[in-house]
Amino acid sequence: MEGGWPLEGGVLLCLIVSLLLPGRGEAFTINCSGFDQYGVDPAAFQAVFDRKAFRPVVNNSIPTQVNISFTLSAILEVNAQLQLLTSFLWMNLMWDNPLISWNPEECVSLKRLTVSAENLWIPDIFILESMDVDRAPPGLTAFVNSEGRMKYDRPVRVTSICNLDIFYFPFDQQNCTLTFSSFLYTVDSMLLGMDKEVWEITDTSRNLIQTQGEWELLGINKATPKMLVGSNLYDQITFYVAIRRRPSLYVINLLVPSGFLVVIDALSFYIPAESENRAPFKMTLLLGYNVFLLMMNDLLPASGTPLISVYFALCLSLMVVSLLETIFITYLLHLATTQPPPMPQWLHSLLLYWASPRKCYPSVSQKGNKGLGPTPNHLPGVKEPVELVGKVAGPREAELIGGPGGTKAQRQPLVDLWVQFSHMMDTLLFRLYLLFMATSVVTVIVLWNT
Repeated sequence: MEGGWPLEGGVLLCLIVSLLLPGRGEAFTINCSGFDQYGVDPAAFQAVFDRKAFRPVVNNSIPTQVNISFTLSAILEVNAQLQLLTSFLWMNLMWDNPLISWNPEECVSLKRLTVSAENLWIPDIFILESMDVDRAPPGLTAFVNSEGRMKYDRPVRVTSICNLDIFYFPFDQQNCTLTFSSFLYTVDSMLLGMDKEVWEITDTSRNLIQTQGEWELLGINKATPKMLVGSNLYDQITFYVAIRRRPSLYVINLLVPSGFLVVIDALSFYIPAESENRAPFKMTLLLGYNVFLLMMNDLLPASGTPLISVYFALCLSLMVVSLLETIFITYLLHLATTQPPPMPQWLHSLLLYWASPRKCYPSVSQKGNKGLGPTPNHLPGVKEPVELVGKVAGPREAELIGGPGGTKAQRQPLVDLWVQFSHMMDTLLFRLYLLFMATSVVTVIVLWNT
């Protein structure tokens, strides 16, 4: 070869590396003699290695096109208190280096080589939301083909800022962003593009994701905004990563036990009001529920007020109201059996209406018995019904019955009325309790579903 190295028998294997700088063009013909399919002498690329600090271009006015893609292989942690997402990515960068090219036919059909990344110019692509230093392992390599197409893959553990909304915990979905941009090069020097379609990135990430823990990947979308810093305009690619929490752990450990305790508290209303076991049973349930909340506190988010905390507060409030209702009914029964006060006329009429509404509006067949009032059989809950329970006592009679000088036989109808009133209030408050509990649970479920 004229102006080159002499041929020493056989076919000359050569690798041509074109190094063209603005206003200057250089062609290096490197002797490949002695190299075969097992490798190439690194000295063939030494001229390129010496210029790794400069962006490889033929013309500085032409920006370098860098194509980006990544694979999300693990969701390591979602910290709601610090608003951080920790994930593991495989970042893929592709660009053209016009300073590298060779003829594969003249170099034992070598079309692709691996070169140490520390010897090459690598685009300074970083993630804007990242809050940690780059922890990529050293000694990575890049692929380069005969046309100068570079491919650089590297693993990276990313701890990024994410605006986490935990109101719907544990049925929450989060949208985190990963914005790729250059730190030094503006749009005049570097443009960003996509190496793969977004659906390919999503499918690959779903297939390769290693963690089967608390979070699952829903989908990935992208946008291509520009970032203006002063007078400099930078190209960006923003990926929106949608993840969803797997709620089974929290449903089994939080919602189901809490629901069981509330149901048991509601069923405790069927313990007779006269029994001495209802109030201690409810107090035991209330104490057990507080212990349950203390034990399960580590499973709840450390910041914010999620909907599940409102649900627990409602359950605790229902148990407290249930206990207060039991105390109130116990007080009424104690008052009725020890020192019953005179019953007002309006309360007695209300009690009669509650016991048998149709008796307040007698039919034709009942007109002959008008004034006798309902029989004791129409007053459920009275253990020993007597004939005077249904009669409307006059003022003087009520005064005698309720007075301190009344005998036990004279006071018994009043005792029965107050006992019946206590049962009526117990039933009414129990129905209000069920209504409030059902409304609260349905409201929470509707909010979770939205």
